[in-house]
Amino acid sequence: MTNPLLTDWTGPFALPPFAEIKDEDFAPAFDVALTEARAAIAAIAETPEAPSFANTIDALELAEAALDRVSGVFYNLAGADSTPAREALMRDLAPKMAAFSSEVTMNAGLFARIEALWGARDTLGLSPEQARVLELYHQMFVRSGAGLSGEQAARMAAIKERLAVLSTAFSQNLLADERDWFRPLSEEELEGLPDFVIEAARAAGAERGAAGPVLTLNRSLIVPFLQFSPRRDLREIAYEAWVARGANGGATDNRALAAEILSLREERANLLGFKSFADYKLEPEMAKTPAQVRDLLMRVWAPARAQAERDAAKLTAMMHEDGINGDLEAWDWRYYSEKRRAAEFDFDEGQLKPYLSLEAMLGAMFDTANRLFGLEFREIEGPFYHPDVRGWEVTRGGQHVAVFLGDYFARGSKRSGAWCSAMRSQRKLGADVRPIVVNVCNFAKGDPALLSHDDARTLFHEFGHALHQMLSDVTYQFISGTSVARDFVELPSQLYEHWLDVPEVLEKHARHWKTGEAMPAALRAKLEAAATYDQGFATVEYVASALVDLAFHEGAAPADPMAMQAQVLADLGMPRAIRMRHATPHFAHVFSGDGYSAGYYSYMWSEVMDADAFAAFEEAGDPFDPATAARLEKYILAAGGSRAPDSLYTAFRGKMPGVEALLKGRGLLEEV
Repeated sequence: MTNPLLTDWTGPFALPPFAEIKDEDFAPAFDVALTEARAAIAAIAETPEAPSFANTIDALELAEAALDRVSGVFYNLAGADSTPAREALMRDLAPKMAAFSSEVTMNAGLFARIEALWGARDTLGLSPEQARVLELYHQMFVRSGAGLSGEQAARMAAIKERLAVLSTAFSQNLLADERDWFRPLSEEELEGLPDFVIEAARAAGAERGAAGPVLTLNRSLIVPFLQFSPRRDLREIAYEAWVARGANGGATDNRALAAEILSLREERANLLGFKSFADYKLEPEMAKTPAQVRDLLMRVWAPARAQAERDAAKLTAMMHEDGINGDLEAWDWRYYSEKRRAAEFDFDEGQLKPYLSLEAMLGAMFDTANRLFGLEFREIEGPFYHPDVRGWEVTRGGQHVAVFLGDYFARGSKRSGAWCSAMRSQRKLGADVRPIVVNVCNFAKGDPALLSHDDARTLFHEFGHALHQMLSDVTYQFISGTSVARDFVELPSQLYEHWLDVPEVLEKHARHWKTGEAMPAALRAKLEAAATYDQGFATVEYVASALVDLAFHEGAAPADPMAMQAQVLADLGMPRAIRMRHATPHFAHVFSGDGYSAGYYSYMWSEVMDADAFAAFEEAGDPFDPATAARLEKYILAAGGSRAPDSLYTAFRGKMPGVEALLKGRGLLEEV
């Protein structure tokens, strides 16, 4: 029987034939694709022809076409809809894919050709985009160890393989802990919870085959439970289970894995001549050095901590008024903060959610993209990779732009968090290839699904990433879409969040799911007034995580990461009732791969830019100003990695921003 992963996909938009693909198809498809890629790479490296951009870089861009196709399907499914077979294959593939990557980037013949082109780059008549692609290829090979030989080269390859195995294990352990923990809730234990939390708990119970409502570790369920449950004992149980992910002992414990990952990263950096992994990792980023990262984070830490301590005193007083003596604990913060918000601003999440149905917010998200960039969205029929997934064809002026897939509901087979990925990336080399872009979230299922304001921000955030992929307009896949510096990649996503709170967007789309009535102006005013509420807490839990990440990678790798985490937090004066957003054993950003390692700061680095970028629309007097939107598309969304990020941002805005816009946006400026 023909393997559907290896045939031409002739259906609408050349989508993968999801209904025909079985788990057992993936392993043989990877074998064939890897064999084809190895042959193509060998042909490039061993050709007797003198190196040219066409026979080396262009050829490399197309050498792994089959592997890209198979990987694009598999890794999307493995993260969003895991099965035991997919998890087993992930473990098997991790060292194989790492070994293949090392074979390519440490291929002496291939590197010699790239070196020759790099040395002659000024004489090759390259376009600016080609010059950038050559620069990044040369950088990638050097940073991957292409200049190493002998024992050092062998050790580098072994380190990469081991890191791939460890990162896969870390992710799967975390998924197992999240999937396996749940607590049944009696009718008595539901008392005091808003209807939307109760409905989410009942849906979670149904999804798990339980007899009644359950509490799970899905953020969209556990956070509102911590906000609204009057049962302090249950809040403590829930919170401690949530923060214990990856640290429960036994087969899924991630602490030893984290220590080994950090040690191997340090060794990898040392082999390449860097004094620390942070120095290695930050060299190609906008921040450049650990010192620059620390400076940004500490400028924000001081006012945020001061605000959080003031807020903690108020919440403690509220708790004491309830007759609970002693210290405010981490499982108390959200509950009393929600009560305080309701008292000070006269509204709570329960008032807001009926106006923020998933359908309404999808409409707001698409309408905003239409007004800014002229995009139109037409829902299309599946089947896709899971019954929950929905699809849209994206067009502009009648021309096909992309296929967009949305996978929005939590389930046991999906890893936590939210993300955007490309099942197929945009390029023009060889053919005009249009992308297939996937947004994945973990909202609580409901009829209808009602979002919190934070959920709605997440929806807009991930769609900002999707726009970066869909509007990409470059020749080379290597620099398309989100293939940019890590501390630049969050700019489009965080910028897009701003449009959620634009008054005319809320007025048009935030409509009651049952009556269709617009969100009352008074409620919108309360939402706006509370926009920076509890930002001391939010900023402290984030910056603490970023500073721990930096400390892990800035010097010698700690033998005991948990001890270092505790020391960093003690040195910072971490408020006792706030914990890191991501403790080490479940810090997937940092340990499930290299993406955000020594780079968790990047959300804040990008926030400096996104605050300033939205100010460009405000200065134009129109959040949908056509000229500003056109510049945003040209220099940020369409450009991918075709230029250095500071060059792209300056082209859009005229200058690089300072931290003041970020502090103002978080309501912390006056405390500096």
